[in-house]
Amino acid sequence: MEQAGIINGNGKGVLSNQAPKTTCVPKVIAVTSGKGGVGKTNVVANLAVALARLGKSVVILDADLGLGNVDVLFGIIPKFTIEHVLLGEKKLSEVIVEGPLGIKILPTSSGSEDVTNLSTEQKLVFLSELDQLEKSVDIFLIDTAAGISSNVLYFNTVAQEILVVATADPTSVTDAYAIMKILSKRHGEKRFKLLVNMSRSIRESKDVYRKLTLVSDQFLDIAIDYCGFIPQDDYLRMAVLEQRAVVDVYPQAKSSESFVELAKNILEWPVSKSPKGNVQFLWKRFLGE
Repeated sequence: MEQAGIINGNGKGVLSNQAPKTTCVPKVIAVTSGKGGVGKTNVVANLAVALARLGKSVVILDADLGLGNVDVLFGIIPKFTIEHVLLGEKKLSEVIVEGPLGIKILPTSSGSEDVTNLSTEQKLVFLSELDQLEKSVDIFLIDTAAGISSNVLYFNTVAQEILVVATADPTSVTDAYAIMKILSKRHGEKRFKLLVNMSRSIRESKDVYRKLTLVSDQFLDIAIDYCGFIPQDDYLRMAVLEQRAVVDVYPQAKSSESFVELAKNILEWPVSKSPKGNVQFLWKRFLGE
């Protein structure tokens, strides 16, 4: 049987069991897909648990402002959402819900209200609260919505790293290419990371990577780093039905092992010092400051 695995940027396996020391600047990672149905939110949830197990402070932003479901995967029912904070109705501390291992989740809701007409005072209060949050964050994961809406593109452009999740489904590969093309052509993004989800083998996942690099090398001026694959796994499906992360409930599953290796890989990624990946900068841009 082929061993599921993760490859780092220089093509070498990540062997260390020791997590790097915490830095004062959080890593901000957008997890996106182009196409829905590829297990993107499940990737975010399991990655968060794996990172937390490595001793990192993790915050998840559910950035699907219309149909968020990170809380559903964890079996959590939030009373309030980030919309209440953006509208000045609640404090950030009242909105954040806690998942397993102390993971903090900023939930959204269905039928989001318009948050574009906030007063300057409301914006400043929110940014002040977020500044306190940033000081205690190691990893900030943004679960974008599917598709290529303005919100999806925005949350990708403000993250330090863009992790594109795709499957072997031809429509998924096409849509993964489409979102990288738009982010490259319209927003100047030049580097992406690829995770192949629900893969039947390493050969299949490498084939997805090969297809994307062949067409991108021909038509786009971008680099795609292969970050490995998550194998198709019955335990993963079972964990979803239990509203638990597979890393948490079935740690010996092949998919769990791959999520842990991906988490270790992420801790090897350098932390950007630029404002683009700064949590406060993210919200200042979003709020129009």
